[in-house]
Amino acid sequence: MSAEPLPEHPDFLWRNPDPKRSYDVVIVGAGGHGLATAYYLAKNHGITDIAVLEKGWLAGGNMARNTTIIRSNYLWDESAAIYEHALKLWERLPEELDYDFLFSQRGVLNLAHTLQDVREGVRRVNANRLNGVDAEWLEPDEVAKVCPILNVSSRTRYPVLGATFQPRAGIAKHDHVAWALARRADELGVDLIQGCEVTGILKDGDRVVGVDTNRGRIHAGRVGLAAAGHSSVLAERAGIRLPVQSHPLQALVSELHEPVHPTVVMSNHVHVYVSQAHKGELVMGAGVDSYNGYGQRGSFHVIEQQMAAAVELFPVFARAHVLRTWGGIVDVTPDASPIIGSTPVENLYVNCGWGTGGFKATPAAGWTFAHTIATGEPHPLNAPFALDRFTTGALIDEHGAAAVAH
Repeated sequence: MSAEPLPEHPDFLWRNPDPKRSYDVVIVGAGGHGLATAYYLAKNHGITDIAVLEKGWLAGGNMARNTTIIRSNYLWDESAAIYEHALKLWERLPEELDYDFLFSQRGVLNLAHTLQDVREGVRRVNANRLNGVDAEWLEPDEVAKVCPILNVSSRTRYPVLGATFQPRAGIAKHDHVAWALARRADELGVDLIQGCEVTGILKDGDRVVGVDTNRGRIHAGRVGLAAAGHSSVLAERAGIRLPVQSHPLQALVSELHEPVHPTVVMSNHVHVYVSQAHKGELVMGAGVDSYNGYGQRGSFHVIEQQMAAAVELFPVFARAHVLRTWGGIVDVTPDASPIIGSTPVENLYVNCGWGTGGFKATPAAGWTFAHTIATGEPHPLNAPFALDRFTTGALIDEHGAAAVAH
């Protein structure tokens, strides 16, 4: 069935077409990565016969359930390269997409509370500088100048011994990012199909030929999986077992407050990170729940622990009230780095395993995944993140830089 014409109404940012019987490319997952992939397939490679399939509503999964932090200060060369590419794309995307999604480069502090934290932080700063990533090591008095409301007293349980600081890092409004990408992809001819759940992967021998959905069978020349925590479930339908575990990751926001928090503060040691959104609510998160699951909520004890840490670091927030909590489903690989590339099934590609770092990578993930799907070969930035590294042993272990890595 042909796509509906775009309604002449300012409230509609994109069409809502019925699926056609076949496409050149089908992307499964209309979150940030799926939308960015479709956008760059059309913009960079001239491929516009694309369907992006979403079982729920557009950007209603992890894209709507993250804490919007953007940074590129990762340890290893491969990680720094792809995240720095993402940050450079973030810096030009508002103008390119002609959409103000409130990208705010307010900087990110990663606190050190132990001598081991200090050693790891200094090492990461030096590695960042070698890779052209802006990074600084700050002593406690310098940390206090960047974030005056942070408690840097030596009398706390976990004193702040210093911090890494990336000035170009920051936050953006996640739903606005999705709308901006969706609007541009739609204008380039991409079909964004909501309420369309993939129930099966169609194969002809060892080659993918399409997908089964609750809205009928859709044939495709190439299929890209970009479904975050559910990528392993989809891959199993194609006979592939991905080295990915899914965990709930929760966050929470407070009631609205006057602007008091000037940056983003993260602490891996006490597992909390805090920023203040544009409207004024405090956005807080912690580590993943330890159990595997697909529930979009987390455990109470995690909230309790992150609140205790947040109040100790920020005494000014002691009387702030929690407004709501939510959870996303994060997909974690053994080396805490993503998988972006081909699979053993011909013309089936996967982009997953971003763990807690998916939002910040959105444009670079889309850029490199689009290149891989369009050309059949990896982009230099995602070549190290191939699936076969788990058999060759060429791992990219980012557990240190990604433990609470939002």
